[in-house]
Amino acid sequence: MTPPPSPGSDQRRPSQYEVVVQGIQEMIVCGEITSGDRLPVESSLASRFGVSRSSLREGVRALVAMGILETRQGSGTTVTSLDPGLLLKPLEFWAGIQAGTSSRDLHGVRQALEVEAAAVAAERRTDADIASLHAVLAKAEPAIRELDHEAAMAADLEFHLTLARISRNPVLIALLEALSRPTLRMRLWQSIHLSGRLAITHQEHLAILNAVVAGDPRGAHAAMQTHLAQVAVVLHDTTHSA
Repeated sequence: MTPPPSPGSDQRRPSQYEVVVQGIQEMIVCGEITSGDRLPVESSLASRFGVSRSSLREGVRALVAMGILETRQGSGTTVTSLDPGLLLKPLEFWAGIQAGTSSRDLHGVRQALEVEAAAVAAERRTDADIASLHAVLAKAEPAIRELDHEAAMAADLEFHLTLARISRNPVLIALLEALSRPTLRMRLWQSIHLSGRLAITHQEHLAILNAVVAGDPRGAHAAMQTHLAQVAVVLHDTTHSA
């Protein structure tokens, strides 16, 4: 059991449902239960964690909302796949509602992740990966020429996420997918259009592609860094002039 906080301490005693959440997390970490396994019966878990059944159910509901557990009629409550993309869904929602200064902060986080994704993609890309990247930028050209924001934004998103997927790092992929919501991306592309940087942005994408094709991690890192630094300037200017 968790000891009581000492006098004057800011430590807060965890609620009963938090005890359940932490307890089930520990069961997963130590390998007692894993993806697809069914939870022990309520009475057993409630006794183990020293909580009431109502608190146990509250904790289980919280873990279901997090994507860690799932409840199906007739199958009981089981551990999900624990796929990073599933567990990062709340982050996806948060990213979709950012604006102003928060969107610039979010872009800074994306910048750190995407320069790494570009460098790793240059190391791990295959001929099929290179063909996919070429195809994405080929779709972007007419969209930019015709000022089709929706199509240009879709191609931009596909290009960046394709680079992330080439990394073969599921955590990096899930983070960038969660932080690259279409609504946020559309606002970004509209800002780029207002700044007159649509064609320049496409050239920056081509520079990234060329470094990836050449198998040059440092070049890909630098090209992505340059590209996203310029995008950050656009975001700063548009949010300050709004």
